[in-house]
Amino acid sequence: MTAKTWAYEEFVEGASIDLGTKLVSADEIVEFASEFDPQPMHLDEEAGKASILGGLSASGWHTCAMFMRMLCDAFLLDSTCQGAPGVDLVKWKKPVLAGDTLAGSVVVLASRLSRSKPQLGLVTLRGELVNQRGESVFELENSIMFLTRDAAERAA
Repeated sequence: MTAKTWAYEEFVEGASIDLGTKLVSADEIVEFASEFDPQPMHLDEEAGKASILGGLSASGWHTCAMFMRMLCDAFLLDSTCQGAPGVDLVKWKKPVLAGDTLAGSVVVLASRLSRSKPQLGLVTLRGELVNQRGESVFELENSIMFLTRDAAERAA
C-alpha cells in the first residue's frame, strides 16, 4: 500500500480531478447491450434513430461502467480505496451516442474520518461526463472509503 499515490489525505474539499476522455464506439455499445441491456435503441442504429434518443445509444448502465473505468484509470487503482457504501445519485441527462467523446471529472464535495474506524476516511465525490459539445450527459454522487496514509503504511 505504501506505493499508492492517492490516500484519504489527498482528497481536499473543492479539488477537481480530471478523468480523461473516452471515445464511445458503436461496437462497444452493441456488445454491452447484447449482454446486459438488450433494448432495440442500444442494439441497432435504425431503432435508435426511431427512438427519442436519436441514434444508437449507450445504455445508462454502460455509461456508468464507462465512468467507473475512467475513475479507475485516473486514480482509483493507484489509491488506498476500500470500496464504497453505495451510490447516492445517478442521472443520465442526455443520450450517449456512438461516436461521442466523453470527458470526465470528479469534484471532492466533502471528506471525513470514520468515527468507528479512524484509519478510514469517507470522501464524497460528484462525478460528471460531458460530450464533445460540452453537454453534461451523466452525473453521479457517492462516497468512497480510503485508508489514511498512516494506515496504508502500517498495512504494507
